[in-house]
Amino acid sequence: MRQILQSYRSGELWLAEVPTPACRPGGVLVRTRRSVVSAGTERMLSSLARKSLIGKARARPDLVKKVLARVKTEGLRATLDKVHAKLDEPVALGYSAMGTVVEVGRGTGDLVPGERVALAGAGYATHAEFNYVPRNLCARVPDGVSDTDAAFATVGAIALQGVRQADPRLGERVVVIGLGLLGQLTVQILKANGCAVLGVDLDAERAELARAQGADLAVAGDADVDAACAAFTGGRGADAVIVTAATPSNGPIESAARVSRHKGRVVVVGFVGMNVPRDAFYAKELDLRLSTSYGPGRYDPAYEEGGRDYPFAYVRFTEQRNLESFLYLVDQGRVTPAKLITHRVAFADALEAYGLLDADPTAEGTSAPLGIVLEYTEDVPLAPTLRRDADPRATGSGRGELGIAVVGAGSFAKGVLLPALNKFDGLRREAVCTSTGKSAQQAAERFGFAAATTDADELFAADGVDAVFIATPHASHASLACAALRAGKHVFVEKPLALSSEELEACVEALDTARARGHEPCLTVGFNRRFSRHARALADGFAGRGTPMVVSYRVNAGRIPPEHWIQDPQVGGGRILGEVCHFVDFCGFLTGSVPVRVTATSIASERRDVVAHDSVVITIQYDDGSLAVVQYFAEGDAALPKERCEVYADARCAVMDDFKTTEFFGGGGKLKGAQDKGHAGELAAFLDSCRDGGDWPISWSSLLATHRVCLAALTSLATGAPVGVNERR
Repeated sequence: MRQILQSYRSGELWLAEVPTPACRPGGVLVRTRRSVVSAGTERMLSSLARKSLIGKARARPDLVKKVLARVKTEGLRATLDKVHAKLDEPVALGYSAMGTVVEVGRGTGDLVPGERVALAGAGYATHAEFNYVPRNLCARVPDGVSDTDAAFATVGAIALQGVRQADPRLGERVVVIGLGLLGQLTVQILKANGCAVLGVDLDAERAELARAQGADLAVAGDADVDAACAAFTGGRGADAVIVTAATPSNGPIESAARVSRHKGRVVVVGFVGMNVPRDAFYAKELDLRLSTSYGPGRYDPAYEEGGRDYPFAYVRFTEQRNLESFLYLVDQGRVTPAKLITHRVAFADALEAYGLLDADPTAEGTSAPLGIVLEYTEDVPLAPTLRRDADPRATGSGRGELGIAVVGAGSFAKGVLLPALNKFDGLRREAVCTSTGKSAQQAAERFGFAAATTDADELFAADGVDAVFIATPHASHASLACAALRAGKHVFVEKPLALSSEELEACVEALDTARARGHEPCLTVGFNRRFSRHARALADGFAGRGTPMVVSYRVNAGRIPPEHWIQDPQVGGGRILGEVCHFVDFCGFLTGSVPVRVTATSIASERRDVVAHDSVVITIQYDDGSLAVVQYFAEGDAALPKERCEVYADARCAVMDDFKTTEFFGGGGKLKGAQDKGHAGELAAFLDSCRDGGDWPISWSSLLATHRVCLAALTSLATGAPVGVNERR
C-alpha cells in the first residue's frame, strides 16, 4: 500500500510503498476512503521537520533535556545512536480520516467488515490506503453523512472539545480568535449551540467565510478588534473567548484577555504563545482553560490503545463520544464541513496537497488552503509483505549462510540490536516484521533486509529464515517465541521471555514440541551483561572458589512514570520482570548455582508519581550457600553511575563500576576501558550456536531460573514472605 511519510531529519516528503498494517486485538483494519490534511497542524509539523538540528533543539527544549539526561545514564555514544535512529525514522502524517472496515481484531465484536467508520489519531488515522485503528479511536458513520464530511470527524472533535471547555450557554457571546479549519468548525458548533459569535483572523477571506458559516460578526487584518468586541457585547466583554489560532506569537492570548468580560472564560485550543499577561487576567479574574485535543482519553494509552473506556456516567464525552457527537451534528445538518473544502486531491497526487501548504497566499491567483481532502481508490489489495530490490547485504553470498529475520523495530532494535547485527558476516537478512508496516519498511531499507512484512506467521513459515530475533513490547514475547520455536526456528528474544508462570510453561511446551518434531532450536534471552568482558573477568577471578559467594548489585535506575507502558502489568509487566531480570541473571551467572529462595521488599509511598515496586531489594539464596542482593532504586539522581556490583568470596573481593572498570582486591588487578555491556558478545554466542548446533549461550535451566526468581520476587512483595523457587526442569 501507499502512505505519505516525512523524514524528521531532512523534512523530505514522499509517497512510500509499505506493507499493509496488521490487524491487532482491540482494533480494526480499515480501507481508507477519505482523509483530511489539516493546513495549520501539518504545516507546523512539516516546518519543524525541515529545521536544522539546532533549530529542532530550539523548538523542542523538552526533548533536549531528555537527551542530556540519557547521556548521564547511558553515555554519549549510546545516546547519540538512539537519537540518530529516532531522526531516521519516518513520520506518518495525518490524523483525521474515514474508511471501510475490512478486518476486525479480537475483542472488537461490535464492528463488522463493511461498516463505515471515522478514524482519529496521529499514527493511526494517517494518509495511507489502509490504517489499523484501536476501537476507542473510531466511530460509526451515520448513513446520512457523506464520506467527505465524515473524514473531518477528528478535526471536528478537537473543535467540539474546545467548545465544551468554554461551557457556552444559550445566548452567550463568544469570540473565536483564529479562523482556520478549527476556528471555522468552532464557529459552526457555537452557532448550533445558540451562541452569538464574533470571529477574528488576520485573513479577510477567512473572516468573510466565517460570516458565511453563520458568525454574527467577523473582523480581519488591522481592524480594531477591541472596539468591534465592545460594540458586539454592548461594552460588557465576551462571555468566552476560544483561541484556535496557530502562531508562536503571544498576541492571541493578550487579545483574549482584553476582549473578555470580568470573570470570563478563555480557552486555548490552537498552538499559540502562552506567556499569560498576569495583570490582565488578574484584574478581570479570568478563567484560563486548555483543551486537550479530541477530549478525555487523549494521551492515555490505557484508553487509546488498551481499549479501557471511561464510565459513561462520570465521563460523558470521551474522544470517541466526541467523534460520535460531531458526526451527529453533521447528520442533523447543524455543522457542514464540506463548505470548508478548498481543495480535493487524488491520493496518488497527495504530495501536491502539501505543496499547497507552502504556496505564498499573497501571490496572484493563489489563496491560503483551508480544508484539503485526499480521495482514495477502492482497488488496492491487501499486501502484508513487500519484497525489496536485491540488496547485497540481504542476499549474502549463498544459501549456506544463516538466514535471519527480526520481529519488532522499536528504539532498542534500531538503536542497538540491528546496528550490532550489521557488524556480522555470514548472514542473509531475510525480513523485518512489525505491526505497522512503515517501521518494517524503513528498517528493512536501512539495514539491508530483503523484505518487510506485518505477517509474523508468514515469516515463521519461511524456509529461508533460520533464526528469529524478537524485539517487540514485552507482552508479545512469549507468544511470538512459542510460534517461532514450534516452526523450528532458532530464537533470540529480548528480555523478558515471559510475564507469567503460565507463559513460561508455554515456552517449555513449545520447545518440547519443536524437539518432538525433530528440530533442535537454540533459544536465548537478551541478558547481555553476562557476555561483557567485565562479567568474564569477575567469573574467571573467582573460578574454583572454596567458599560461598556474596554478590551485591546496586542499580540507580531512575524513575519511569506510572503511566509508561512498561508499568502496565499486561503490556510491560513492570520493572522487575522488564529490567531487574538483567541483574538477577548476572548474579546467577557469577554464582553458577541454583536459586532456592527469594525475599523481596520495596519502599512504601502514597505519592501517585512514585511506583513503590520500582525501588526494591531482592535477596536470593542459592543451593551452595551463596547469597545475592539486588538493590534496584528509582529515586536516585542520574549523576550517579547506573550500576555497581561487588563480589565477595575466598577472603577476596572485586568491584565492577558501570561496566567501565572492574578492580580486584586481594589479587587480580584492574580492568578498565570503554563501557561494555556485552551486546556484541551475546549476539556472537547466539549466532555461533545457531550455526554449529553447540551449547546454548545461556543454558535453558539458567533462563528458567532467572524468570522464576523474578516471578518469586513479585510473589514475595505481595505476601511479605520468602518464596521458594520452583525448579521443576
